Amino acid sequence: MDEQALRQLISDVEHKRLSRRDFIDKMVAVGVGAPLAAQMLTHAGVAHAQPRSDYKPTKRGGGGALKLLWWQGPTLLNPHFAVGTKDQEGSRIFYEPLAGWDPEGNLVPMLAAEVPTAQNGGLSADGLSVTWKLKRDVRWHDGKPFTADDVVFNWEYAADPATAAVTIGSYSNCKVEKIDSHTVRVRFQKPTPFWADPFVGVRGLLIPKHLFEAYKGAKSREAPTNLKPVGTGPYKFVDFKPGDMVRGQINTDYHLANRPHFDTIEMKGGGDAVSAARAVLQTGEFDYAWNLQVEDEILKRLEAGGKGRTTVTPGGNIEFIAINFTDPWQEVEGERASLKTRHPLFSEAAVRQALNLLVDRGSIQEHIYGRTGLATANFLNNPERFRSKSTKWEFNVDKANQILDAAGWKRGADGIRAKDGKKMKVVFQTSINAPRQKCQAIVKQACQKAGIEMELKSITASVFFSSDVANPDTYTKFFCDLQMFTTTMTQPDPELFMDQFCSWQASTKENKWQGRNITRWRNDDYDKAFRAAENELDPVKRAALFIRMNELAIENHVVIPVAYRPRVAALGTKLRAPLSGWDNDMWNLRDWYREA
Repeated sequence: MDEQALRQLISDVEHKRLSRRDFIDKMVAVGVGAPLAAQMLTHAGVAHAQPRSDYKPTKRGGGGALKLLWWQGPTLLNPHFAVGTKDQEGSRIFYEPLAGWDPEGNLVPMLAAEVPTAQNGGLSADGLSVTWKLKRDVRWHDGKPFTADDVVFNWEYAADPATAAVTIGSYSNCKVEKIDSHTVRVRFQKPTPFWADPFVGVRGLLIPKHLFEAYKGAKSREAPTNLKPVGTGPYKFVDFKPGDMVRGQINTDYHLANRPHFDTIEMKGGGDAVSAARAVLQTGEFDYAWNLQVEDEILKRLEAGGKGRTTVTPGGNIEFIAINFTDPWQEVEGERASLKTRHPLFSEAAVRQALNLLVDRGSIQEHIYGRTGLATANFLNNPERFRSKSTKWEFNVDKANQILDAAGWKRGADGIRAKDGKKMKVVFQTSINAPRQKCQAIVKQACQKAGIEMELKSITASVFFSSDVANPDTYTKFFCDLQMFTTTMTQPDPELFMDQFCSWQASTKENKWQGRNITRWRNDDYDKAFRAAENELDPVKRAALFIRMNELAIENHVVIPVAYRPRVAALGTKLRAPLSGWDNDMWNLRDWYREA
């Protein structure tokens, strides 16, 4: 399908000559995923019908306790500091954005009265502004009204570099103004195709101005409400033990009728993925278990227990090995892995190229992940329109040896390669999780055959994914040579997902290791492509830019993709929980219920 034909179809939808559903079906038929097709219409300002809710309860409450199991427990409850999914999810119990993303990549109003479109005047034709109308009669959990002042404050809070917010990237290139008590306008510096980033989804959870205003900037970490949230969500805060338990109770003043269904909510942290799966599928002790990074064979066996079911939700998550481009073993001006250093081994392209050949992705899929993790050569896998067709993965120990030989890395008497007095010894870390330890072992075995000595390090998940800036073992600090984890794609647009390779996002001591570029790779071509995509209003040209960005990261062996991971969760037999691959698991917690 050429560009002219695509534009004609979009025009047909806009003028009601073609339905949204028929448009999406036509796009899927030519290889464009449903989320991207929906985004094309959104970018073009075409209004979409309110997604249908399957929520059945006819009254608020009465559902008893909702028991959730997150084997990585949250360590804080301020969404602007949530460096990991666990903290985002813990915050999502209490806080809400203006809108969230449904499974098809459509926006669903949460605190917004409606989704902005060209038809309702919400989207400007020049791509420079979006106007949000807010729901009225919404109150914070302490009874204070939610207004435009809160929305403007969240922009000021996150955009202030002294706050050191993880969300700064979503708010630093725009200005937010109050139009009236329940209307705000977001003004962008340049034409912005993906306008649904500030105040939307994972990056858009809103905190109350009246409780955080005194802690904006350098005092941001001192706010008591960082650990005792006061939000607008369906459940009110009761208790929090970092890394262990979050408790909430029904918000009887919630702004949506007959919601929520449950009287209390518990989010239990700790343990491991297998025990979490067992607690839902086999024993029925819990209603829901998150992120089941469990061997597929084990999941199938547990499902036979009859107490629950496994769900596999398509999205864009990727399990990958990150390669450190700085020296984690050298300290410069009090900082390890400083941008002023270069990695003693991985600064050489040949070493990274060889390492890429030593990851047996086929065996990892076949023997570990099955349906829950598919071998891939791409970092960006979905929506399909953004997936590169030119990348390929290969497992070849002989070729890796040839590359290292040609690069001058010679084997010593101990079989370990060395060059210019540097031994080829690396530390490879990840969180404690059976599939990950098996993946580590597979990689180590291949590396040994190539003359690379590899020390494996496994860190408790609650420590590895901690937001604690004093913890040296967090994945954001990356104080080792290689590390493996999953990064989540929480929007159907790849802009936020791909900013983790931008030079300005490098994780450093100065930004309290909140930068999303953990490898600390810096590349001018990548930065230019990203900046161009930020302002490219043509969806076809924009897709090409993101494809090129993925290829730059793969060609330079910045990361080694291991497996594309659909989201895998366990639900009790009677639990009904609308899940989306483009937002948090609890993006629509207000619609969770248990059938009688």
